[in-house]
Amino acid sequence: MIRVNLDVMLARRKMSSGELADALGITQANLSILKTNKGRAIRFSTLDALCRILGCQVADILEYLPEEERGA
Repeated sequence: MIRVNLDVMLARRKMSSGELADALGITQANLSILKTNKGRAIRFSTLDALCRILGCQVADILEYLPEEERGA
């Protein structure tokens, strides 16, 4: 499972979801889908923009959880 840690990055940057959505040029609804791990895919261009805007690496946003750590 891949976990999306956007909430953590937003808190570290003291940025709201609305500010990030505006900077990305996407709706807050689409950002919410990413934040809640309900998305099925992410474009590389979106991932690139997230890293640029948040000043981070892909690994700061996306985290792989092995099956035994998924918490059923």
